[in-house]
Amino acid sequence: MQAPLRRRRAKVLALASAMVAGGLAVSASQPAEAGVTTLLSSIKASNGQTITVTNHLTKAAQSTISAKAAGAGARKEYLLVWAGDANISDTTGAEIKNTPLAVNPVRALNIDTDALPAPDFLAVIDATKGSADYGKVVNTATVGPLVENEPHHMQYIYNKGDKIFAGGLFSDTTYVFDVAKLPALTLSGANLPTDTLCGSIPDAYWVLKDHTAYGTYMGGPDAPGPCVYSNGETRIGNGFGGSPGEIVRIGTDGKTLSETPAALSTSEDPVDCINYPVLPQATCANPHGIQVREDLGVLVASDYAEPRNIVLDPVKPQDANIFRDTVRTFSIKDKNNPKLISVAHMPNGPRVERNPGHEEPRGIMETTVTNLPGHKGAFASSMCGGVIYYTPDITAAKPVWREVFDDTTAAKRLNPDTVEGGGCDGGGWVQTSLDDKYLYHAVIGRGPLSLDSYDTGGAKMVYTLDIRKLLAAGTSTTCSVNTIREVWDGGNEPDCPTLAGDLAIKDLTSGGPHWGTLDNFALAGDGFYHQTTDVTRIAISNYFVARSGVDGNHRVCMIDVSPTGGLTLDSTFRDENEGTPCVDFNRSTWPHGKYGNAKPHSELFVVADADLK
Repeated sequence: MQAPLRRRRAKVLALASAMVAGGLAVSASQPAEAGVTTLLSSIKASNGQTITVTNHLTKAAQSTISAKAAGAGARKEYLLVWAGDANISDTTGAEIKNTPLAVNPVRALNIDTDALPAPDFLAVIDATKGSADYGKVVNTATVGPLVENEPHHMQYIYNKGDKIFAGGLFSDTTYVFDVAKLPALTLSGANLPTDTLCGSIPDAYWVLKDHTAYGTYMGGPDAPGPCVYSNGETRIGNGFGGSPGEIVRIGTDGKTLSETPAALSTSEDPVDCINYPVLPQATCANPHGIQVREDLGVLVASDYAEPRNIVLDPVKPQDANIFRDTVRTFSIKDKNNPKLISVAHMPNGPRVERNPGHEEPRGIMETTVTNLPGHKGAFASSMCGGVIYYTPDITAAKPVWREVFDDTTAAKRLNPDTVEGGGCDGGGWVQTSLDDKYLYHAVIGRGPLSLDSYDTGGAKMVYTLDIRKLLAAGTSTTCSVNTIREVWDGGNEPDCPTLAGDLAIKDLTSGGPHWGTLDNFALAGDGFYHQTTDVTRIAISNYFVARSGVDGNHRVCMIDVSPTGGLTLDSTFRDENEGTPCVDFNRSTWPHGKYGNAKPHSELFVVADADLK
């Protein structure tokens, strides 16, 4: 397959280089599909390369744009989904060896579309409940010339005037989109590997009130050895995808405003913080999740893993400590020079797992802050450990973190026969409601038989916790899951979170619900959308990273949220081709052409500026 792959890549690059540069313009080329209009936007990157985004607007999108121009038509809300093309590079070497294409009819079908690299894209889906186009993909904005970006995360929430910051996990590139005029969008900038020499593998973003963003670059510097950051500090790294990672501030034009080391200047625990190859100063600094309280001047980042060791093909046996157990807090009083305040190791819990990689603090993937002025707390979730941690005060010099919930408590409600429910169940997205009443959490689920023939696996689910009593306790919180009974039944202390809702997600693949976002918009009586703290629905996507061995069924689902935190699948958010609930990204044809299946990693609710007050 190598020669065809190279030819296809060369063809894509050649096509991209021939595109018309500059501004937003109607493409001279024919529409990819009948009735589709293409609009091209491009920028010059810092290395002189032309980076493009091409809109592929369906008839529904064109009608919306025409109605707006005429001052008519209903205002729309959209769900943006950052998705990658699915192709042969998502298949591990072991899969190819054990299941040759010649005897695998699923992979043999669509070999010209599904096997070869094609453009990655930002899908624009009509999320206007009650609309005739509800659930339809009305635009696919393809990026070029880079392919195989492995689209990963955007920011957690959108506010009016923000740009969209979207990262390419493998391409080490951050794209910056202007979405003010949805359903069409333009490219505002691109941050390339040469713009962040001290870090690699961009993961997640938090957008500040000035519309610039902080990004977590989980991997080490582009080249092994010492790297000097923008604040003059130096750290020694073991190279691309290794350690230590960094915090990058990015402007609305995609330019790097600052690079700050996530690692201490001294060695961290060399047993707990292993690195491959070994570093002279051990570090667990591989920041993944990131959230900010600007009013408190604090940034919180959670360390997940040394990333290249998760997707090596084939993956070599690793120490469980390659999955990190640390959360870092930074002072951002000087926004271009975050100061590392604390590095906290999450405590181990009461479970004694057969696999050490399943212990509670392994793989602290995500963190989320509280929102209201009277609250200073934050939460963190472990992907391999399957638990939720909480600290009541992120401004403290040494925040105290405690385990406050085990995923097993939610899993056993959905499946009373759960065995080792929380252990490496793939906990991902975690987010507080904007009114600080609830906490939402998406869980991929551990595959059945992962441990042995008795392992029923972990539940694939989304759940809600009522956190009001926990936050009301302030810094005097007593909740701590430290007994084996609390793993199954929930915390004993009166301020512990309680399960308000849970929803099983059907996914028969190796993956499940990994990411999500909450809808912070509501249509008001004046006919305009307004931002709200009243969460009535969330969206989730079922995909992780295929090369890690954890894939997903590539569906994006809408979930209704009741006033008490209950969760119900929105069966009216249907795939336009199949008529079934959830939008399926496994399809033959997109507005941009017959490119086959795609991998939806992250999503975001957005309303065009003119429709938002």
